[in-house]
Amino acid sequence: MSNTDASPTKAFSALDTRLEQALASGHIAGLHAMVLTRDGRTIAERYFIGRDYTWGVDLGVVDHGEDTLHDLRSVTKSIVSLLYGIALERKLVPPPEAPLLDALPRYADLADETRRRITIADALTMSMGTLWDETVPYTSAANSEIAMEQSPDRLRYALDRPIVEPPGRTWTYNGGAAALIGAVIAEGVGLPIEEFAREVLFKPLDIDRFEWIRSWDGVAAAASGLRLTARDLAKIGNMMLAGGRWNDRAIVSPDWIERATTSRFAANPDNGYGYFWWTGSSTLPSDGDPLPWYAGFGNGGQRLLVLPAAGVVLSTFFGNYDQPEFWLPPARLWSDIILPALSD
Repeated sequence: MSNTDASPTKAFSALDTRLEQALASGHIAGLHAMVLTRDGRTIAERYFIGRDYTWGVDLGVVDHGEDTLHDLRSVTKSIVSLLYGIALERKLVPPPEAPLLDALPRYADLADETRRRITIADALTMSMGTLWDETVPYTSAANSEIAMEQSPDRLRYALDRPIVEPPGRTWTYNGGAAALIGAVIAEGVGLPIEEFAREVLFKPLDIDRFEWIRSWDGVAAAASGLRLTARDLAKIGNMMLAGGRWNDRAIVSPDWIERATTSRFAANPDNGYGYFWWTGSSTLPSDGDPLPWYAGFGNGGQRLLVLPAAGVVLSTFFGNYDQPEFWLPPARLWSDIILPALSD
Protein backbone atom coordinates (compact mmCIF):
# COMPACT_ATOMS: atom_id res chain seq x y z
CA MET A 1 0.00 0.00 0.00
CA SER A 2 1.22 3.51 -0.77
CA ASN A 3 -0.21 6.58 0.94
CA THR A 4 -0.19 10.29 0.25
CA ASP A 5 -1.79 12.93 2.45
CA ALA A 6 -1.50 16.46 1.18
CA SER A 7 -2.51 18.06 4.46
CA PRO A 8 -2.54 15.83 7.59
CA THR A 9 -4.91 16.93 10.32
CA LYS A 10 -5.84 15.56 13.69
CA ALA A 11 -9.36 14.90 12.48
CA PHE A 12 -8.15 12.78 9.63
CA SER A 13 -5.94 10.61 11.78
CA ALA A 14 -9.33 9.22 12.80
CA LEU A 15 -10.06 8.57 9.14
CA ASP A 16 -6.81 6.59 8.86
CA THR A 17 -7.79 4.48 11.84
CA ARG A 18 -11.26 3.75 10.47
CA LEU A 19 -9.82 3.09 7.03
CA GLU A 20 -7.25 0.57 8.27
CA GLN A 21 -9.86 -1.22 10.37
CA ALA A 22 -12.31 -1.38 7.47
CA LEU A 23 -9.65 -2.70 5.10
CA ALA A 24 -8.52 -5.35 7.59
CA SER A 25 -12.09 -6.55 8.09
CA GLY A 26 -12.93 -6.63 4.38
CA HIS A 27 -15.60 -3.97 4.94
CA ILE A 28 -14.33 -1.95 1.96
CA ALA A 29 -12.73 -4.73 -0.07
CA GLY A 30 -11.27 -3.90 -3.45
CA LEU A 31 -10.34 -0.26 -2.79
CA HIS A 32 -7.78 0.97 -5.32
CA ALA A 33 -7.76 4.73 -4.73
CA MET A 34 -9.56 7.57 -2.99
CA VAL A 35 -9.15 11.33 -3.09
CA LEU A 36 -11.10 13.46 -0.62
CA THR A 37 -11.16 17.24 -0.83
CA ARG A 38 -12.88 19.94 1.19
CA ASP A 39 -13.23 23.51 -0.05
CA GLY A 40 -10.83 22.64 -2.85
CA ARG A 41 -8.09 21.37 -0.56
CA THR A 42 -6.98 17.74 -0.57
CA ILE A 43 -7.37 16.36 2.93
CA ALA A 44 -6.94 12.66 2.22
CA GLU A 45 -5.45 10.77 -0.70
CA ARG A 46 -4.79 7.04 -0.57
CA TYR A 47 -3.68 4.38 -3.06
CA PHE A 48 -3.57 0.60 -2.78
CA ILE A 49 -2.29 -2.45 -4.59
CA GLY A 50 -4.97 -4.58 -6.23
CA ARG A 51 -5.94 -6.56 -9.29
CA ASP A 52 -7.44 -4.39 -11.99
CA TYR A 53 -9.17 -4.72 -15.34
CA THR A 54 -9.99 -2.39 -18.17
CA TRP A 55 -13.25 -3.27 -19.93
CA GLY A 56 -12.77 -6.90 -18.90
CA VAL A 57 -9.10 -7.12 -19.93
CA ASP A 58 -7.01 -8.34 -16.99
CA LEU A 59 -4.25 -5.85 -16.12
CA GLY A 60 -2.87 -8.05 -13.35
CA VAL A 61 -1.96 -6.73 -9.92
CA VAL A 62 -1.49 -2.95 -10.12
CA ASP A 63 0.29 -0.70 -7.62
CA HIS A 64 -2.13 2.19 -7.99
CA GLY A 65 -0.77 5.68 -7.55
CA GLU A 66 -1.44 9.32 -8.31
CA ASP A 67 -0.59 8.87 -12.02
CA THR A 68 -2.49 5.60 -12.55
CA LEU A 69 -5.33 5.73 -15.05
CA HIS A 70 -8.38 3.72 -14.00
CA ASP A 71 -11.69 2.77 -15.60
CA LEU A 72 -14.50 5.12 -14.64
CA ARG A 73 -17.06 2.76 -16.13
CA SER A 74 -20.45 4.51 -15.88
CA VAL A 75 -19.04 7.65 -14.28
CA THR A 76 -18.20 8.23 -17.96
CA LYS A 77 -21.89 8.97 -18.52
CA SER A 78 -21.74 11.84 -16.04
CA ILE A 79 -18.75 13.34 -17.86
CA VAL A 80 -20.66 13.00 -21.14
CA SER A 81 -23.46 15.04 -19.54
CA LEU A 82 -20.95 17.85 -18.89
CA LEU A 83 -19.75 17.66 -22.50
CA TYR A 84 -23.33 17.95 -23.76
CA GLY A 85 -23.79 20.98 -21.49
CA ILE A 86 -20.67 22.64 -22.90
CA ALA A 87 -21.79 21.96 -26.46
CA LEU A 88 -25.28 23.29 -25.63
CA GLU A 89 -23.82 26.52 -24.22
CA ARG A 90 -21.95 26.95 -27.51
CA LYS A 91 -25.15 26.28 -29.48
CA LEU A 92 -23.57 23.28 -31.20
CA VAL A 93 -26.23 20.74 -30.21
CA PRO A 94 -30.04 20.89 -30.06
CA PRO A 95 -31.63 21.60 -26.66
CA PRO A 96 -32.87 18.79 -24.41
CA GLU A 97 -36.48 19.19 -25.52
CA ALA A 98 -35.58 18.56 -29.19
CA PRO A 99 -36.45 15.21 -30.79
CA LEU A 100 -33.53 12.81 -30.47
CA LEU A 101 -33.88 11.47 -34.03
CA ASP A 102 -33.65 14.98 -35.49
CA ALA A 103 -30.13 15.19 -34.04
CA LEU A 104 -29.18 11.87 -35.68
CA PRO A 105 -30.54 12.27 -39.22
CA ARG A 106 -28.92 9.13 -40.61
CA TYR A 107 -31.46 7.15 -38.58
CA ALA A 108 -34.51 9.02 -39.90
CA ASP A 109 -35.95 5.74 -41.18
CA LEU A 110 -36.66 4.76 -37.54
CA ALA A 111 -38.94 7.77 -36.95
CA ASP A 112 -42.28 6.07 -36.35
CA GLU A 113 -44.99 8.00 -34.50
CA THR A 114 -43.90 7.03 -30.97
CA ARG A 115 -40.15 6.96 -31.50
CA ARG A 116 -40.22 10.46 -32.94
CA ARG A 117 -41.49 11.70 -29.56
CA ILE A 118 -38.28 10.59 -27.79
CA THR A 119 -36.35 13.72 -26.87
CA ILE A 120 -32.71 14.32 -26.03
CA ALA A 121 -33.87 14.86 -22.43
CA ASP A 122 -35.45 11.40 -22.45
CA ALA A 123 -32.05 9.95 -23.34
CA LEU A 124 -30.25 12.08 -20.73
CA THR A 125 -32.67 10.88 -18.06
CA MET A 126 -32.82 7.26 -19.28
CA SER A 127 -36.54 7.50 -19.83
CA MET A 128 -36.70 6.70 -23.55
CA GLY A 129 -39.44 4.11 -23.02
CA THR A 130 -37.58 1.42 -24.97
CA LEU A 131 -36.98 -2.17 -23.91
CA TRP A 132 -33.59 -2.32 -22.17
CA ASP A 133 -32.13 -4.64 -19.52
CA GLU A 134 -28.80 -4.16 -17.76
CA THR A 135 -29.81 -6.18 -14.70
CA VAL A 136 -28.08 -9.32 -15.99
CA PRO A 137 -24.26 -9.57 -15.73
CA TYR A 138 -22.14 -7.58 -18.17
CA THR A 139 -20.46 -10.85 -19.08
CA SER A 140 -23.68 -11.97 -20.81
CA ALA A 141 -25.01 -11.06 -24.26
CA ALA A 142 -28.44 -10.92 -22.61
CA ASN A 143 -27.30 -7.62 -21.10
CA SER A 144 -28.56 -4.91 -23.43
CA GLU A 145 -25.35 -2.87 -23.30
CA ILE A 146 -23.30 -5.92 -24.26
CA ALA A 147 -25.76 -6.75 -27.02
CA MET A 148 -25.40 -3.17 -28.28
CA GLU A 149 -21.60 -3.45 -28.26
CA GLN A 150 -21.82 -6.68 -30.27
CA SER A 151 -24.30 -5.36 -32.83
CA PRO A 152 -23.29 -4.29 -36.36
CA ASP A 153 -24.63 -0.76 -35.74
CA ARG A 154 -24.52 0.24 -32.08
CA LEU A 155 -26.65 3.38 -32.41
CA ARG A 156 -29.29 1.69 -34.51
CA TYR A 157 -29.51 -1.04 -31.88
CA ALA A 158 -30.02 1.55 -29.10
CA LEU A 159 -32.63 3.46 -31.09
CA ASP A 160 -34.56 0.52 -32.48
CA ARG A 161 -35.50 -1.33 -29.29
CA PRO A 162 -39.22 -2.02 -28.91
CA ILE A 163 -41.22 0.78 -27.29
CA VAL A 164 -42.68 -0.47 -24.00
CA GLU A 165 -43.59 2.82 -22.28
CA PRO A 166 -44.46 6.33 -23.46
CA PRO A 167 -41.19 8.33 -23.68
CA GLY A 168 -40.43 10.43 -20.62
CA ARG A 169 -42.55 8.41 -18.20
CA THR A 170 -40.39 5.66 -16.66
CA TRP A 171 -36.71 5.48 -15.68
CA THR A 172 -34.81 2.39 -16.87
CA TYR A 173 -31.03 2.21 -16.61
CA ASN A 174 -29.82 2.40 -20.20
CA GLY A 175 -26.22 2.57 -21.42
CA GLY A 176 -27.52 2.91 -24.96
CA ALA A 177 -28.86 6.35 -24.03
CA ALA A 178 -25.30 7.49 -23.27
CA ALA A 179 -24.05 6.13 -26.60
CA LEU A 180 -26.76 8.15 -28.32
CA ILE A 181 -25.93 11.37 -26.47
CA GLY A 182 -22.27 10.82 -27.30
CA ALA A 183 -23.28 10.61 -30.96
CA VAL A 184 -25.41 13.77 -30.69
CA ILE A 185 -22.38 15.63 -29.32
CA ALA A 186 -20.01 14.31 -31.99
CA GLU A 187 -22.54 15.13 -34.73
CA GLY A 188 -23.03 18.66 -33.41
CA VAL A 189 -19.42 19.64 -32.72
CA GLY A 190 -17.92 17.88 -35.73
CA LEU A 191 -15.32 16.05 -33.65
CA PRO A 192 -15.02 12.65 -32.01
CA ILE A 193 -16.24 12.98 -28.46
CA GLU A 194 -12.80 12.29 -26.98
CA GLU A 195 -11.25 15.14 -28.99
CA PHE A 196 -14.01 17.50 -27.95
CA ALA A 197 -13.46 16.45 -24.33
CA ARG A 198 -9.74 17.09 -24.67
CA GLU A 199 -10.23 20.62 -25.97
CA VAL A 200 -13.13 21.91 -23.87
CA LEU A 201 -12.85 20.01 -20.58
CA PHE A 202 -9.53 18.27 -20.00
CA LYS A 203 -7.12 20.94 -21.27
CA PRO A 204 -8.79 23.76 -19.30
CA LEU A 205 -8.53 21.57 -16.19
CA ASP A 206 -4.86 20.77 -16.90
CA ILE A 207 -5.75 17.10 -17.37
CA ASP A 208 -3.11 15.96 -19.82
CA ARG A 209 -3.48 12.18 -19.47
CA PHE A 210 -6.60 10.19 -20.20
CA GLU A 211 -7.76 7.23 -22.23
CA TRP A 212 -11.14 6.64 -23.82
CA ILE A 213 -11.72 3.05 -24.84
CA ARG A 214 -13.24 2.61 -28.28
CA SER A 215 -15.87 0.13 -29.31
CA TRP A 216 -15.26 -2.21 -32.22
CA ASP A 217 -16.36 0.51 -34.66
CA GLY A 218 -13.63 2.90 -33.48
CA VAL A 219 -16.04 5.20 -31.64
CA ALA A 220 -15.27 6.10 -28.04
CA ALA A 221 -17.64 4.28 -25.66
CA ALA A 222 -19.72 7.09 -24.16
CA ALA A 223 -21.41 4.76 -21.67
CA SER A 224 -18.34 3.42 -19.89
CA GLY A 225 -15.01 3.86 -21.69
CA LEU A 226 -13.25 6.80 -20.01
CA ARG A 227 -10.10 6.32 -17.89
CA LEU A 228 -8.72 9.04 -15.61
CA THR A 229 -6.62 9.34 -12.47
CA ALA A 230 -8.37 9.69 -9.12
CA ARG A 231 -6.91 13.19 -8.73
CA ASP A 232 -8.23 14.34 -12.08
CA LEU A 233 -11.66 12.88 -11.42
CA ALA A 234 -11.77 14.82 -8.14
CA LYS A 235 -10.67 17.92 -10.05
CA ILE A 236 -13.80 17.66 -12.21
CA GLY A 237 -15.90 17.50 -9.05
CA ASN A 238 -14.20 20.59 -7.65
CA MET A 239 -14.78 22.46 -10.89
CA MET A 240 -18.47 21.68 -10.57
CA LEU A 241 -18.42 22.72 -6.93
CA ALA A 242 -16.98 26.07 -8.07
CA GLY A 243 -19.92 26.67 -10.40
CA GLY A 244 -18.20 25.29 -13.48
CA ARG A 245 -15.09 27.47 -13.18
CA TRP A 246 -11.40 26.57 -12.88
CA ASN A 247 -8.53 29.03 -12.48
CA ASP A 248 -10.90 31.90 -13.22
CA ARG A 249 -12.04 30.30 -16.44
CA ALA A 250 -15.62 29.28 -17.18
CA ILE A 251 -15.76 25.65 -18.36
CA VAL A 252 -19.31 24.41 -17.73
CA SER A 253 -22.18 26.82 -17.19
CA PRO A 254 -23.56 26.84 -13.63
CA ASP A 255 -27.04 26.62 -15.14
CA TRP A 256 -26.18 23.32 -16.80
CA ILE A 257 -24.63 21.92 -13.62
CA GLU A 258 -27.83 22.75 -11.74
CA ARG A 259 -30.03 21.27 -14.46
CA ALA A 260 -27.95 18.13 -14.85
CA THR A 261 -27.78 17.40 -11.12
CA THR A 262 -31.46 18.07 -10.38
CA SER A 263 -33.40 14.86 -9.79
CA ARG A 264 -35.99 14.15 -12.46
CA PHE A 265 -36.81 10.52 -11.70
CA ALA A 266 -36.69 8.22 -8.68
CA ALA A 267 -34.15 5.60 -9.72
CA ASN A 268 -34.61 3.61 -6.49
CA PRO A 269 -35.97 4.32 -2.98
CA ASP A 270 -32.80 6.21 -1.99
CA ASN A 271 -31.61 7.93 -5.15
CA GLY A 272 -32.89 10.21 -7.84
CA TYR A 273 -31.55 10.65 -11.35
CA GLY A 274 -30.95 13.81 -13.36
CA TYR A 275 -29.12 14.19 -16.66
CA PHE A 276 -26.73 11.21 -16.25
CA TRP A 277 -26.11 12.24 -12.61
CA TRP A 278 -27.36 10.38 -9.53
CA THR A 279 -28.76 12.38 -6.60
CA GLY A 280 -29.31 11.69 -2.92
CA SER A 281 -28.65 13.05 0.55
CA SER A 282 -26.40 12.26 3.50
CA THR A 283 -26.31 13.37 7.10
CA LEU A 284 -23.13 14.30 8.91
CA PRO A 285 -23.07 12.78 12.42
CA SER A 286 -22.49 16.27 13.82
CA ASP A 287 -25.54 17.69 12.05
CA GLY A 288 -29.01 16.15 11.93
CA ASP A 289 -30.02 17.77 8.64
CA PRO A 290 -29.64 15.70 5.45
CA LEU A 291 -27.39 17.38 2.89
CA PRO A 292 -28.00 16.81 -0.83
CA TRP A 293 -25.27 15.34 -3.01
CA TYR A 294 -24.89 14.42 -6.66
CA ALA A 295 -22.66 11.71 -8.06
CA GLY A 296 -21.46 9.59 -10.92
CA PHE A 297 -21.56 5.85 -10.16
CA GLY A 298 -19.68 3.15 -12.06
CA ASN A 299 -19.54 -0.65 -12.17
CA GLY A 300 -16.99 -2.05 -9.72
CA GLY A 301 -17.30 0.80 -7.21
CA GLN A 302 -16.17 3.87 -9.15
CA ARG A 303 -17.52 7.12 -7.71
CA LEU A 304 -17.40 10.86 -8.09
CA LEU A 305 -19.49 12.33 -5.29
CA VAL A 306 -20.04 16.04 -4.60
CA LEU A 307 -21.59 17.28 -1.34
CA PRO A 308 -21.97 21.00 -2.08
CA ALA A 309 -23.17 22.24 1.33
CA ALA A 310 -20.04 20.84 2.99
CA GLY A 311 -17.68 21.71 0.13
CA VAL A 312 -16.72 18.04 -0.18
CA VAL A 313 -15.65 16.04 -3.23
CA LEU A 314 -14.81 12.33 -3.11
CA SER A 315 -13.44 10.24 -5.95
CA THR A 316 -12.99 6.50 -5.48
CA PHE A 317 -11.75 3.60 -7.57
CA PHE A 318 -12.52 -0.02 -6.69
CA GLY A 319 -11.86 -3.28 -8.49
CA ASN A 320 -15.10 -5.13 -7.75
CA TYR A 321 -16.27 -5.24 -11.37
CA ASP A 322 -19.44 -7.22 -12.15
CA GLN A 323 -19.90 -8.34 -8.55
CA PRO A 324 -23.56 -8.35 -7.45
CA GLU A 325 -22.98 -5.98 -4.52
CA PHE A 326 -20.14 -3.88 -5.93
CA TRP A 327 -21.93 -0.78 -4.65
CA LEU A 328 -21.58 -1.79 -1.00
CA PRO A 329 -17.85 -1.08 -0.35
CA PRO A 330 -17.97 2.50 -1.70
CA ALA A 331 -21.23 3.11 0.18
CA ARG A 332 -19.57 1.88 3.37
CA LEU A 333 -16.50 4.02 2.72
CA TRP A 334 -18.74 7.06 2.47
CA SER A 335 -21.14 6.41 5.33
CA ASP A 336 -18.91 4.61 7.84
CA ILE A 337 -15.57 6.34 7.27
CA ILE A 338 -15.77 9.61 5.36
CA LEU A 339 -18.91 11.13 6.92
CA PRO A 340 -17.79 10.47 10.54
CA ALA A 341 -14.34 11.90 9.73
CA LEU A 342 -15.91 15.05 8.31
CA SER A 343 -17.66 15.54 11.64
CA ASP A 344 -14.62 14.94 13.86
